[in-house]
Amino acid sequence: MTGEEKLEARIAEIEAKLALSEDSLDALNTTVYRQQQLIDRLQRELRALRDQVEASATNAEPRAPADEVPPHY
Repeated sequence: MTGEEKLEARIAEIEAKLALSEDSLDALNTTVYRQQQLIDRLQRELRALRDQVEASATNAEPRAPADEVPPHY
């Protein structure tokens, strides 16, 4: 193998590794994007639940201890 052939083989190997790296990076970016979408959705749901709890707590009438069912029932 001549020096030029070795150089061409090395360049081809580097190009193949670069292509694989680009594919891996694209897959990782897609995964991160989907995870961020999920995080955003979960944050919105959590905020909505927190608002519901706060709204029900402010609208609830105070309960008398006599109305409470003991924990063993």
